[in-house]
Amino acid sequence: MELEPRNAENENLNEERNKETSQCCSWCHKLHKTVSNWMLPEDIRSRYMERANCLPPPLFIISISLAELAIFIYYAVWMPQKQWITLDKGIMDSPFIYKPDKRNEAWRFISYMLVHAGVQHLIGNLLMQLILGIPLELVHKGHRVGLVYIAGVIGGSLASSIFDPMLSLVGASGGGYALMGGYFMNVVVNFKQMLPVFGVFRLAFILIIVGTDVGFALYRRFFVEGNGFRVSFVAHIAGGLAGMTIGYVVFSCYDQKLLKDPRFWASILAYVACVVFAIIFNIFLSPAS
Repeated sequence: MELEPRNAENENLNEERNKETSQCCSWCHKLHKTVSNWMLPEDIRSRYMERANCLPPPLFIISISLAELAIFIYYAVWMPQKQWITLDKGIMDSPFIYKPDKRNEAWRFISYMLVHAGVQHLIGNLLMQLILGIPLELVHKGHRVGLVYIAGVIGGSLASSIFDPMLSLVGASGGGYALMGGYFMNVVVNFKQMLPVFGVFRLAFILIIVGTDVGFALYRRFFVEGNGFRVSFVAHIAGGLAGMTIGYVVFSCYDQKLLKDPRFWASILAYVACVVFAIIFNIFLSPAS
């Protein structure tokens, strides 16, 4: 007689747990359904939904974004700054920023992505990479998104060292534009299948963010006078090109193994050739030497 209440309590607990799990799965299913409509062609959405899950979460993009935000707050609050809108003294002395006279410190070709020139610069990059990066990482997972993002970052700094060799470089625009370039190419190639009814509004929003970011970079590059802090904008272009090549191949191979796709190896070889040329240029030919 004493076991019956306990059994009833256990059954109630199991029912509650099953209900919570069902609600969680239902929420996860709806999320992935929406994401697949934005990110994948129609012919592979069903295969994606069969194995879609919320684990692992999009840790790469979230971690990178938090690191960029934390470093901005550090330089804006604890380093000597006149205001937050445009940082100057603190980040110019940062060990993260890419500077032509410090390019022998190879980590700067990647670490510059962690430092931003001001509030507008930071917000523009964070919005772009979170809006695009989180859905892309849910679909393609962190290792693929990370590959495209870092390819854009490295390509951006190396291109800047060639085409704008006397200027410093800050910001994660190279990585963000690589994600956008890869997504954009997939939308163009699979336009009728990938773009839902309201997709045009999302693309318009992204283009507004991109336009604002590029406009700010151009202003910093060409219209800052005197001793102002001028930075290169070439990373935007190079990051976008990296995305349109490596990113396009990576994001179009959702249900295939990258290592078996000849397009992947072709894009990697082209990218490596450009990297080797940039390294040789920086060692032997750069006017910043």
